[in-house]
Amino acid sequence: MQHRLRSAGEIGLKPWLALLRPGDWLVLAGAALLVGLSIPLFWQGGLADRAIIRQEGKVFAEVDLRSKRQLEVAGPLGITLIAVEPGRARVVSDPGPRQYCVRQGWLMRPGEIAICAPNRVSLQIAGRTRIYDSISY
Repeated sequence: MQHRLRSAGEIGLKPWLALLRPGDWLVLAGAALLVGLSIPLFWQGGLADRAIIRQEGKVFAEVDLRSKRQLEVAGPLGITLIAVEPGRARVVSDPGPRQYCVRQGWLMRPGEIAICAPNRVSLQIAGRTRIYDSISY
């Protein structure tokens, strides 16, 4: 007598589906909804509330993200222009050759950062809770 392993498709789900009652489906749907709604809350690491602008490694300004304003930060190569709007901030222009910090676009989540290395200016978004990633470890 030979024994053969059966795949999941051969076993089928129909016997299990017959055992589920309407209340079971309601519990499963509620759990799926709860997981779906909690992912954005826990994935972001909190809400951003301020932008920290550094010039040559020292804090140049801490700006509240509820206001709209523009800042000019002087560096060795020239002026870096930073725009702050409610809930977000970005580097608008920088005299650096490759424009990596400008290409970062709008920063909105705590922990996001744009570094204008040649001009020694950086823009970091911060919140009440700090997020961790593999680089933080």
